[in-house]
Amino acid sequence: MQSIDDLSEAAQIAYQAFLDMSQSKDAHFNCLRAIDSKYNAGGSASIEENSELEKLLADHDKNVLAFNTALAAVTDSDELSALIKLMS
Repeated sequence: MQSIDDLSEAAQIAYQAFLDMSQSKDAHFNCLRAIDSKYNAGGSASIEENSELEKLLADHDKNVLAFNTALAAVTDSDELSALIKLMS
């Protein structure tokens, strides 16, 4: 398997953007899951929890945009294939 170090700078940036996007997705879903558990136990989300959820979603939206932009910069088909293999 190819290493990220073997890829171009554009592909490395896209890979880092993918990692950032994955991390922000996990953070958002974990917060959502905690609020859902609280709701299922008869509670409700606090103002702070809702604010945190909104912040995490905004962060994730920015990371998705950054990933899409970085991925579009990878124009070589071999690089793109290698990058996709690393992301899966």
